[in-house]
Amino acid sequence: MSVRMAPPLPLIFLLVIHRESLEKEHVNYIHPHICALKDSSVLMSCTYTYPTGLQIMNVFWTKTNVKNAKNEFPDLSKDPEYSQRLRYLGDKQQNCTIRLSHVTQKDEHKYYFRFTTDKDNVKWLGKQGLTLTVTDLQVEAPERVTEGDSVRLTCKSSCTLTDRATFIWYRNSQPLTERRDRNNQLLLQSVRREDAGRYSCALHEHTYISPAVQLSVMYPPKNISVSISPSGEIVEGDSVTLSCSSDSNPPAEINWFKGGTFVGSGRIYSISKISSDHSEEYKCKSTNEHGEKYSDVVTLNIMYPPKNISVSIIQSGQFWEGDSVTLSCSSDSNPPAEISWFKENQSSAVGSGQSFSALQSGRFYCEAHNQHGSQRSDAVTVTVKGRAAYLLFLK
Repeated sequence: MSVRMAPPLPLIFLLVIHRESLEKEHVNYIHPHICALKDSSVLMSCTYTYPTGLQIMNVFWTKTNVKNAKNEFPDLSKDPEYSQRLRYLGDKQQNCTIRLSHVTQKDEHKYYFRFTTDKDNVKWLGKQGLTLTVTDLQVEAPERVTEGDSVRLTCKSSCTLTDRATFIWYRNSQPLTERRDRNNQLLLQSVRREDAGRYSCALHEHTYISPAVQLSVMYPPKNISVSISPSGEIVEGDSVTLSCSSDSNPPAEINWFKGGTFVGSGRIYSISKISSDHSEEYKCKSTNEHGEKYSDVVTLNIMYPPKNISVSIIQSGQFWEGDSVTLSCSSDSNPPAEISWFKENQSSAVGSGQSFSALQSGRFYCEAHNQHGSQRSDAVTVTVKGRAAYLLFLK
């Protein structure tokens, strides 16, 4: 008894199905969603298939899946907004990749690849399409931080960039060369006041740079000093200005002290018609919300002519012929004055120096003088009694 086998129909059926799928028109977009940086070049990669035996007649990209009045899809390469920026890198076999340069937000669209064959009824549009999103970069950072804190700056985009990005950071338009990595964050640990500035970010090998964002670093007063104007010799009657310089953020409040006494506020302390009473040590105090600091003291050394001249007699009682009477001259001046002694009704000096010994009766005075002026004292009377008359009186 013989058994007759049926032909393997299921296998033939599967082979036919497979062949049909190979011959079907199809467009494959490698990255259906692309996020590109503003002003960059974008590679829109795709492949396509079509039935064997056909010849590809035309290939192009369009940004609409709706035909125009001519019953056609507009060719981007003929669009003035794209013609100079779009380059077809594919072929008429299976590669349909294009490059679009200098993209802007206006280029945000869904794009489609279209091909036609030598058979009028075999034309194809990849209706799945490729969506292009264009982003700029924005730096996200706190407006202000305190010295010593840690701060994190983020380079943000409105979508996740398709190409693997290497970020570059700038401060005041100068690249931070040590800050180049694939992380979109910049970490500043233990911030210093030198870290303050305008920060921006970019992608390696891209020309676009984000708008700059100001980072302010707050710190207490430092480097406090006082300067004096005029800087040379100060003479009584001059006008003098003291200036307090202070490095701080926010700007500090300035107070002035003469000795330990508060005398004024503000960065400038002015004294008009200065006098010897202003001779003292001065300092300024700089204060903000983060701390305070005093400057070193400066001394105002005021030059002035002699004043308050007076003569005093050292000894007391009666003076006899042969005794010497010591006179002392006191004077207030800067620099210290030279002292000369005079006897009334005589034009020539009878002595010099702080003290003078009178050997005879008369009216004596001193005169003090320095390069800024001179002044004489009132005269004092010295009476010396004769010894001969005294001895005669005793007999």
